[in-house]
Amino acid sequence: MTQQPSRPYIGYEYKEIPATGKDASLLLDCYESFGWVPDENRAPAPGRQPSVVYLKRDRKIVNKMELTRLQRNFESCMQEIAMLEQSGRRTALMWALLVGLAGTAFMAGSVFAVTSTPPRILLTILLAVPGFAGWVLPVFLYRFLLQSRTRRTRPLIDAKYEEVYQLCEKSHALL
Repeated sequence: MTQQPSRPYIGYEYKEIPATGKDASLLLDCYESFGWVPDENRAPAPGRQPSVVYLKRDRKIVNKMELTRLQRNFESCMQEIAMLEQSGRRTALMWALLVGLAGTAFMAGSVFAVTSTPPRILLTILLAVPGFAGWVLPVFLYRFLLQSRTRRTRPLIDAKYEEVYQLCEKSHALL
C-alpha cells in the first residue's frame, strides 16, 4: 500500500461576481491580478456564457491588505464605467419619452378640438402636426442623443479602463 504524499492544507476565501458576457473575460483577467483564480468546483455550464463568475484565493496571501485596497479601487472603477455606459442611454431615453409625451398631449388637444361643438378644424390641424411630429421624432432624437453622449463619454470610459489596467499592474507586482 503506497501512500500519496500529503499536500498542505490551503484555506480559501471565495467570491462571486455578477458578469455579463462581454465583461466575464475582463473580470477573470483582472481578478487574477488580485490573487483570485477561477473556482474549478463551481465552473459555469458548458456552452453558456457565465452570468456569475466564481473565484477563490488563498486566505494567507502575502500583501492581502494592499491587494484588497487595490481591488476595491478596481471595483469602484468598474462601477463608474458601467454608470458612464448607461448614462447615455438613460438621458436619450428620458428626452425621447418627454418628446413623445408632448406629442401625445398635442394629439389629445387636436382630438378635443375636433370633437368640440362646433369643430375647430384649423386648431385640430395646428395641434395634430406637432402631435405627429412628437410621435415620430423620438426615434431619431434617441439615436442622435445616444451617439452624442457616447462620443462625449468614450474618452472618460477609456481613461477609467486605463486606470483599471494600472491597478491590475500594481496588484500583479505585489503577488
